Amino acid sequence: MANQRIATVFGGSGFIGRYVVKRLAQRGYVVRIAVRDPEAALFLKTTGAVGQIVVLAAPVTDDAAVARAVLGAEFVVNLTGILAESGGATFQAIHADGAGRVAHLAAAACVSRLVHLSAIGADPASPSRYGTSKAAGEQAVRQSFPGATILRPSVVFGPEDKFFNRFAGMIRAFPVLPVIAGATKLQPVYVGDVADAVLAALTRPDAVGGVFELGGPRALSMRALMDYILAETGHCRPILALPPCVARLQAMVLERLPGKLLTRDQLAMLTRDNVVASGMPGLVELGVDPTPLEQIVPIYLRRFRRGGRRAAAPSAPAAH
Repeated sequence: MANQRIATVFGGSGFIGRYVVKRLAQRGYVVRIAVRDPEAALFLKTTGAVGQIVVLAAPVTDDAAVARAVLGAEFVVNLTGILAESGGATFQAIHADGAGRVAHLAAAACVSRLVHLSAIGADPASPSRYGTSKAAGEQAVRQSFPGATILRPSVVFGPEDKFFNRFAGMIRAFPVLPVIAGATKLQPVYVGDVADAVLAALTRPDAVGGVFELGGPRALSMRALMDYILAETGHCRPILALPPCVARLQAMVLERLPGKLLTRDQLAMLTRDNVVASGMPGLVELGVDPTPLEQIVPIYLRRFRRGGRRAAAPSAPAAH
């Protein structure tokens, strides 16, 4: 495959990454999956032909490893991100410094196109460190690689997501469903649509240097989404709206536990709506038809119903 076109995907073994890798492989690219833990990415080898999927140890914090990963690549996609800090994996190191490193070394390697995955809420004035670090990452990318395409998704859903699956698991396990920031609006976007947007951003001339915010067909409040999950899984649970002071105390405890189910920084993120800004280009401008959550979510929430996957589907009302 010496003459094949090469695409490097940082964070390729993650939730969104596996969908991007699959699409690139289907289009005939040799795909380098640049990750911190190569063993965790080996499952993607079956995504392509023999020798088509190459797994590399290349964390975005390592100059030499990043340089090797982008050498000779036509396309580079940076999907690396964290929701909570742990040890040396800080928002600054991953979202800001790491993003800048990938962009700088991709430019030095004469990479043709770079797609950088940011997030709705990337803002130097964000109340959360996550948001400010995402904004710093965008700035670093733009400085080193002006033609990079920046994609900002809202909360991403799909079979492996940590949003609908997590709340459905809580509903099944606990007698009460605590809800934080119930009025905050989200615009859930399907992971397959995000992957299609990445491919479009790599190939469309009108995407060069652009910023696109990715959201699904509708914006929904956190409370409406909880109601939808309850109805779809067929469980009856009272919803308990937690006051901000109680939520903060809960976050202080949970962020010290393995898995960090909730942090104070995530609480700060929830003080703002996470929806596509008015007038911002998005999926449609990239040629992607947004997928309604009702078309996908019920399929993978079946396992949370009473009786499991084989249980009859409840008559769930559409989220509103």
